[in-house]
Amino acid sequence: MWTAMRELLRGRFARRLALAFAALGIGTAALTAVLVNTAFNDRFENYLADQQHTRQQQLVALFADEYNRESGWKPQALDQLAPTVTMTGSEVELRGSAGQRVWSLADADVTPATLAMHREMMGTGDLGSPRSLPVTVDGQRVGTLEVRVPQGVVPAVDKDFQSSVNRLLVGGALAAALVALVVGVYTARRATAPIAELTRAANDLAAGQRDRRATTVPNNEIGQLATAFNTMADRVEKEDELRRAFAADVAHELRTPLAIQRSELEAVQDGVREPTDKVIASLHDENLRLTRLVADLETLASADAAAFTLQREPLSLTALVTDTVTGLADSFTAGGIALRTDLAAVRVDADPVRLRQIVTNQLTNALKFVPAGGTVTVGLREENGQAVLRVADTGPGIPPDDLTRIFDRFFRSRDARADGSGIGLAVAAELAAAHGGTLTADSEVGHGTTFTTRIPALPAA
Repeated sequence: MWTAMRELLRGRFARRLALAFAALGIGTAALTAVLVNTAFNDRFENYLADQQHTRQQQLVALFADEYNRESGWKPQALDQLAPTVTMTGSEVELRGSAGQRVWSLADADVTPATLAMHREMMGTGDLGSPRSLPVTVDGQRVGTLEVRVPQGVVPAVDKDFQSSVNRLLVGGALAAALVALVVGVYTARRATAPIAELTRAANDLAAGQRDRRATTVPNNEIGQLATAFNTMADRVEKEDELRRAFAADVAHELRTPLAIQRSELEAVQDGVREPTDKVIASLHDENLRLTRLVADLETLASADAAAFTLQREPLSLTALVTDTVTGLADSFTAGGIALRTDLAAVRVDADPVRLRQIVTNQLTNALKFVPAGGTVTVGLREENGQAVLRVADTGPGIPPDDLTRIFDRFFRSRDARADGSGIGLAVAAELAAAHGGTLTADSEVGHGTTFTTRIPALPAA
């Protein structure tokens, strides 16, 4: 049976879940049995205690009537009570109001053996514990009855009933265990099937199957996990595609300046060309192109570790933005682009170098894409505890298909008329996230673009 269940439930978690159901069924039945037996025993104990109490009160009433009839304790009259007391199987000793011994069954020649015989005949059980009971007549205590009455026994019909209930409970426990095991196996298979599928998908993805996705997506927490896995796999696949495209672009970008440098240097070595200022300037330009490519790669690697390398300090974001705008003002003027600012006083706890990198990226993007005669507006406000920096331009805007991907690494729009490796916005977004903030973009083709950076602000001093 265990081997069959192992075949039916592949996986330790599934077997544990099924066994947990079975154990729950058995445990529930066992607990029910304990509670039922406890209730039965309490009922029987109360029943026996009531029997004892009734017998005791009957004996007290018997002696009280005798005292009332004889107007006192008379041993000869008390001997007449011996047969009645003997039939109950009880041991009795009567003491007077002063505590003196008045009478006992031994005075009527009733031995303990005789009492035991009567108890056995009547089936009343062994004697209980001794009790001292007052005997009162007309509200006055006239004596004390030292008595031990039989404990009583549980009727056979009650014992049979209890035994039958216990047998039913045992059978119920086995049936409950079987039903719970079946339900557990079914539930375990249904619960673990999506997990097994997700595990296989993860292994296949790790093995290089980038198109592998989880196909079983139930409407529960496991389904949410499968959806998250598929989303992650989509993003990994997309980044792989972008990375391959980036690698091809970088290879192309590197091949051109290297080829130019090689041809120029070989021409100089062969004496075909002289190392004139024009030749040296050409070599210098190509070297600058290589330097920019290497700098882009370094920037990307630096952004990956930004959260671990931030050098935070309280600073005026207003002053930082003002300095950055001032440093690029001449470039905007040369490009025929109007640069406007609307800056409120805002302070943040941040890395000034990284923040300047974010602001510079957005302003240089505006320089690349906004045509002459356009306008760029830089605004800074504090909203709901957030420092909000908006860089709005009147450029051509970003197509909707590209707008959802502009923060992806290595992405470059095919319509872009500016050079670049496609990592600037991705780096800026990661730097904003490293500060606990966000970088978003809103754009409409033909009506410009607005980039919004939000990071936590410091309370006003």
